[in-house]
Amino acid sequence: MNLPKTYEPGTYEKDIYALWESKGAFMAHPEKDAERFVISMPPPNETGTLSLGHAMYTLQDIMIRYARMQGKDALWLPGTDHAAIAVNAIIEKRLAEEGTNKHEVGREEFLRRTKEFVGNSRDTMLGQMRAMGFSADWSRLRYTLDDALNRCVNETFTKMYHDGLIYRGNRIVNWDPNLETTVSDDEVVRVEEKAQFYTFQYGPFQISTARPETKFGDKYVVMHPDDKRYAAYKQGDTFEAEWINGKVTATVIKDEAVDPNFGTGVMTITPWHDHTDYDIAERHGLGKQQIIDFQGKLLPIADEFSGMNITEARPKIVAKLKDKGLLVSIDDNYVHSIAVNDRGKGIIEPQIKLQWFVDVNKPAVDWKGKRQSFKEVMQDVIRNKDIRILPSRFEKTYFHWIDNLRDWCISRQIWWGHRIPVWYRKGADGQEETYVGVRPPENQGGTGQAWEQDPDTLDTWFSSALWTWSTLVDQDLAKDYSLSLEDLLQQSTDFQAYHPTSVMESGWDILFFWIARMILATTYMTGQVPFKTVYLHGMVRAEDGKKMSKSRPESVVNPLDVIAEYGTDALRMGLIMGVAPGMDQNWSKGRIEANRNFANKLWNIARFIEDKVGNDHDLKQAAKPESIADHWILTKIQQSVRKISQDLDNYRFSEAYDTLYHFVWDDFADWYIEASKTYINKGVLAYGLETILKLVHPFAPFVSEAIWQTLGWEKSTLLITSAWPQPLGSNTARTQEFEEIRTIVSEIRFISTSIKAQKPRLHHKGDALIAAQADLIKNLAGLSDVSQAGAGSGLHLTGTSHDCCLDLDAVTIQRFLQQLADKSEATKKSISQLESRLSSSSYVSKAPKELVDETRRQLQEAKELLSKQQAEYERFKQ
Repeated sequence: MNLPKTYEPGTYEKDIYALWESKGAFMAHPEKDAERFVISMPPPNETGTLSLGHAMYTLQDIMIRYARMQGKDALWLPGTDHAAIAVNAIIEKRLAEEGTNKHEVGREEFLRRTKEFVGNSRDTMLGQMRAMGFSADWSRLRYTLDDALNRCVNETFTKMYHDGLIYRGNRIVNWDPNLETTVSDDEVVRVEEKAQFYTFQYGPFQISTARPETKFGDKYVVMHPDDKRYAAYKQGDTFEAEWINGKVTATVIKDEAVDPNFGTGVMTITPWHDHTDYDIAERHGLGKQQIIDFQGKLLPIADEFSGMNITEARPKIVAKLKDKGLLVSIDDNYVHSIAVNDRGKGIIEPQIKLQWFVDVNKPAVDWKGKRQSFKEVMQDVIRNKDIRILPSRFEKTYFHWIDNLRDWCISRQIWWGHRIPVWYRKGADGQEETYVGVRPPENQGGTGQAWEQDPDTLDTWFSSALWTWSTLVDQDLAKDYSLSLEDLLQQSTDFQAYHPTSVMESGWDILFFWIARMILATTYMTGQVPFKTVYLHGMVRAEDGKKMSKSRPESVVNPLDVIAEYGTDALRMGLIMGVAPGMDQNWSKGRIEANRNFANKLWNIARFIEDKVGNDHDLKQAAKPESIADHWILTKIQQSVRKISQDLDNYRFSEAYDTLYHFVWDDFADWYIEASKTYINKGVLAYGLETILKLVHPFAPFVSEAIWQTLGWEKSTLLITSAWPQPLGSNTARTQEFEEIRTIVSEIRFISTSIKAQKPRLHHKGDALIAAQADLIKNLAGLSDVSQAGAGSGLHLTGTSHDCCLDLDAVTIQRFLQQLADKSEATKKSISQLESRLSSSSYVSKAPKELVDETRRQLQEAKELLSKQQAEYERFKQ
């Protein structure tokens, strides 16, 4: 035999992958006259290694392999992301560990170190992707900082600017003092913390805050206009109040943003350092004053506290207010949420800063002949089904997010990333001149003197928003700046062939970070949607249901460690088994082990068939069904191919795999192969294995290709590029006959196991089907004989219309019935105990809710079990 006794994944996987690459199996062919299927791989951040979450790219690989086998021109375009803030944070941490910082080493050295780091990360990550079996077209590998992509970024920024959709202005932003950069709203996470909550006397009012260090410039008192407690105060009323550094004149403001039920219902506002306060100030035209600098220290307005870090200053400020008799109370058990940079982990300090923004509300975008704002376009494409989101329940979340979308701050004060394509210089009149363009002004016919480029870089998501189309631009043509972007896209073969892409598969967590912004930028720049379908998968969490985190090393699972122990296919199948779209899953080693067993089962099936069929079988020979088992398995193949295809066409991956798993394990292995030990049909066995390998391949590419290549039935062919199976016809009547035999055999197995009968006989009264299939029934059911008897005696089978009985004596039959009765009595006692427990008002009211719910679940299951047991008893009672 060619196939060894056991399947060792590590023996085959690297060689199989090398074979695929050497044969160009992953490459797309735009010149091919075929239906296109395109996926743009979400580019993983070049921050070191891939996580278990990246193993969910398996879903994309399943799609692309399936499309390829359907004969489509399938492109899975891979790439990596420069991950500006995430990478910047890593490099700054390394510099700090060396006792230095980015300012000391300078921008050039900082970028040199960063490029070295990401280069190593990229090589590692690409190796991991190959290890996970991802069949991406590596000849088209892209990087978010590629020159061609940089041109697309600059083209987009420039067009938006000249169309009035990008502006520079002073607005409140999320500022990370640690990384010294702005952070987008979507990259801010809320973390709960316990803090002291202070109430102070402020003139006639009492105000409450957890941040007294921001209150130096507070001179506005805000209350809800309908709060009857403060009806005597009118908008614009003023009063004097003793405060931290002396008397202040304060103004009363009425605004509906105030929650009357929080604290005293009155608050002072710090518009420079709070988003809500900023909005109130904007509505009422109020002044704004900076209290904290960009390093997190108090400014001179704080007098003796100037230069102090806010954490150091807080208790001293409280002590001063207490000495003035202005401290009313302190709540030591106050819990609130603080804003943290998800990437750099620094605590966010809102600041008003001169930054670049995308205006999401300005109606200046033509989409399908309508003049709309970006917000309207992003909603329009979903409502009009230009793009569908799966699962559809995420549409509601998507619309809610867009309804509340603010102008997008796109500038970052870090050095790693796309430099903002804006240049400044002083003009002859001393006024600042601004140039915005795709290339530096000196390359545009300007003087080239004294122009300085904006030092900031663009938000990572700005460049990533162009991913589906910028990656399809011809890399060489992009160097020719005499071509307009429109001409560049027109002359780029890949763009013309592969855009819009077919599907964007990603985690639900970046629906807003990335997917919505791709819709924004792509519709604007190309007049096309970026993709036709969005499929969102859930997160892979630790076994305890919590997020995998480096702060809990025991919770983190390295996919390469899993592959080394169980093989790639076990990991891939384990991640999709039983997992619904968009639903998070807890890591389960048990699922991985179960699917390793499935891979081994495939191997053993193949070994059995190789032993029966031989090594020189020609798959082109038509399989001809002869026995009822042959017709039955061909029917099962028809049903399975149809169901699996429909599920894959509709992105029901778990359902498709469930059908495949049970077809292979239950129908083919447990029934047809066992039946083949009685009546063997080499052609149908070989056809069955060929079909199984093709159906399995998108899910478990390595073991399926290893079997295909080792058997060598199809010389010089690859399973990865073979055609998706086409089922053969079968005889429905003969298929039903085998179903009857299965019913008879299953009942015999149940009875034999229940009463521990050793090879009983089966008698029948001249039944034609049983007589014709006597040998098959005998072998499948483990009987000593199947014979015709004039008078039926023993235990009659009740699950079939065929009159037959097992030759068992009365004592054995009665023992069997007694066993069924005993089981029913035991279940009744259990039901009685559970009902008694739930009838106790003390138990229901005092026991933990989880325990009470579990008791109710146990009662329901016990009742269902009793019903089955009683039905079995009635069935066999003679």
